[in-house]
Amino acid sequence: MRDVRPAAVAGTFYPGNAAELAAAVRECLAGTAAPVEPAASPKALIVPHAGYVYSGPIAAGAYARLASLRSTIRRVVILGPTHRVAVRGLALPSARAFATPLGDVEVDREAVAALAGLRQVVVSDSAHALEHSLEVQLPFLQSVLDDFRIVPLAVGDASPGEVAEVLDRLWGGPETLVVVSSDLSHFHGYAQAREIDRASAGRILALDGPLDHEEACGATPINGLLLCARRRGLAPELIDLRNSGDTAGDRSRVVGYASFAFAGERAHG
Repeated sequence: MRDVRPAAVAGTFYPGNAAELAAAVRECLAGTAAPVEPAASPKALIVPHAGYVYSGPIAAGAYARLASLRSTIRRVVILGPTHRVAVRGLALPSARAFATPLGDVEVDREAVAALAGLRQVVVSDSAHALEHSLEVQLPFLQSVLDDFRIVPLAVGDASPGEVAEVLDRLWGGPETLVVVSSDLSHFHGYAQAREIDRASAGRILALDGPLDHEEACGATPINGLLLCARRRGLAPELIDLRNSGDTAGDRSRVVGYASFAFAGERAHG
């Protein structure tokens, strides 16, 4: 067990120097367009998790929506796919905090305790050790929120119902935000990727799951969120849809990125 999970991709996926990282996040956020009409406060976001030069501007569009919630959100439940270590279910770390160049982010132990007894929830430090899908979200959250804690869940082999059950345990009220970390299609030509990703985005907007892992690497947590969103009456909004050919890559083999916000929850029984 490590007391603090050290940053694994600082200096590669995002700047490893605190001042440079803060400036990079500010630049991404400054480049976002304000919504035409004031949007309802988001309860959940879907954001990409590539290196900031590729997907940072797309993620920033969603994180900019949290400006009015800076002092409200106190817990962020982050779900991302496992890229390196296979896991059955959803993996928590044993660490008390996650480090980034901007400082440590505490794990919400009270929320972790609320998951006790769920068989699909396990503890696996190896699943978190080198995983970037959760880590790259932290500097954005550190920049747009004040005092908050995280529930970091590395999602492996799980059903939409199993993911939704975890989210229901942690759902809370306006103090809790859900962040699902996912890219879209991988390594198609530019035109084909745009077609695939538009279709995937349309299905997310229609709450029409399940998606598969060819459509989104984070399909498993997305599918759980879509199930919760249908039950709770959340309305999704597409904020940005681009790919690495639009940002910093060539167009022969691109990765798709999108950001969404989910808001408008009705009373849930």
